[in-house]
Amino acid sequence: MDRRRFLHASALLGGASLLTPHGAHAQAPAVITRDAMRPQMPHGIQSGDPIADGAIVWTRSDRPARLWLEWSTTASFANLQRVRGPHLLEDSDFTGRVDLRGLPPGQEIFYRVLLQDLRNERVMSEPMAGHLRLPPAIGGKGLRDVRFAWSGDTCGQGWGINEQWGGMKIYEQIRRINPDFFLHSGDTIYADSPIPAEIKLPDGSTWRNVVTEQTSKVAETLDEFRGRYRYNLMDANIRRMSADVPQIWQWDDHEVTNNYSDAKDLSADARYTEKNIPLLVGRATKAFHEYAPMRRFGDAESERVYRHLPQGPLLDVFVIDMRSYRGPNSANLQTEENAASVFLGRPQIAWLLEGLKRSRAVWKVIASDMPISLHVNDGKDAEGRDRWEAVANGDDGAPRGRELEIARLLGEIKRHRIHNIVWLTADVHYTAAHFFDPAKARHTDFLPFWEFVSGPLHAGGFGPNKVDATFGMQVVYQKAPGTPNAAPAVGTQFFGQVDIDARTRAMTVTLKDLDGNALFAKTLAPQRGSA
Repeated sequence: MDRRRFLHASALLGGASLLTPHGAHAQAPAVITRDAMRPQMPHGIQSGDPIADGAIVWTRSDRPARLWLEWSTTASFANLQRVRGPHLLEDSDFTGRVDLRGLPPGQEIFYRVLLQDLRNERVMSEPMAGHLRLPPAIGGKGLRDVRFAWSGDTCGQGWGINEQWGGMKIYEQIRRINPDFFLHSGDTIYADSPIPAEIKLPDGSTWRNVVTEQTSKVAETLDEFRGRYRYNLMDANIRRMSADVPQIWQWDDHEVTNNYSDAKDLSADARYTEKNIPLLVGRATKAFHEYAPMRRFGDAESERVYRHLPQGPLLDVFVIDMRSYRGPNSANLQTEENAASVFLGRPQIAWLLEGLKRSRAVWKVIASDMPISLHVNDGKDAEGRDRWEAVANGDDGAPRGRELEIARLLGEIKRHRIHNIVWLTADVHYTAAHFFDPAKARHTDFLPFWEFVSGPLHAGGFGPNKVDATFGMQVVYQKAPGTPNAAPAVGTQFFGQVDIDARTRAMTVTLKDLDGNALFAKTLAPQRGSA
């Protein structure tokens, strides 16, 4: 049973046979102290979308406030700079961010966030300190090694914050490797997975979650979607990493509901009183953009997620969006590109190709929210055929359906001789290394490349998935629990680490487990090309 079939079964059964929910923990009466009279930042601080001269700094207040930010290139805050940020008000759930620009490229940046109480402007919060490391400018002096981490899937299948177990411990492992940034590859929340107080484990023991009102049911209201992000930030491991490591976020389906597309139908799902998918998408989108430490676009497409984040001469990161522009999930067997087969969409593919052609970085990472050639099923269509959620369609022949877009993209990459492209993804709740070999493919018009999969961060373990042979994907390594919805305590939670050596320009990708153990490593030597 893969993750999506498990979720489908859970929805039909209301989760009753899979999870054992109990009443929410009672909240202790608040004790008013002198510090509580100041504005508070109960969900910590985050930084994100780092570039050579800038980064986003985010926080959330517990009341109407103005955000102030101080930064320096030294931990002593000598020669600090002060920036006035936005008002944090009810319409944004008291969240806000500052897009710091004009920073010195390649520097360590130490910052602290303060809140000014709008009911009494003389009252300021205690400062909350953070840190980030900027990439060097392209063409600038000096070159250093690059290290970053990636993974996805947080708080899925009912596995929430178990403080007795240590919370979401994998985030602390990521912080300890001291990465330049962390790439969250999607499913930043599980809006469709209620978090019960207790779950009975196969060995007879009990997993005990911290629970909140907003996580006790599927998210439908704007407050319930926001509550999912607030819940994740209750975890001390996440808050600690978020203050110390810049993040790059993307999204997938669980920010709204499982496998959503234009074909999604909630009419038979008794958990939902709101059946309108576009309305749920609207509320979920607002909550995501309020809580993601992400740089906003202009009014033309203010909710855009795909973006280019240059990380200096050694690395370009292209974050793509496989969710927002897709057509309906279907049998995925169209023989020509049309509205039913669209996945990334022509504007996004054109943007990606142009960015890859222009890139002068040694390595080009495509941060993808779904794998290319793994079977990701979405039940059956009206004719009883398999319906597909990702790119692959279970047919090993020539590209059809969504594979047509990917074939066109890969063909253009080959035509322009763009080398050193690596795909990173999550989604399937296990870890793997895939090599795409045109010599073993049904469709051969592409350059060989690697795709690495990691996750989940803190969710049920699943897999492994079946393979579609259209693009010649070879499974070089994989590790999965072998049983559906394996608990985090089993140890099959994973993240990936990427190191680029400044001297040799080689990229080493290491797949790691919950304890930080290296499971598999692959060193890729850069190839010469026109780009």
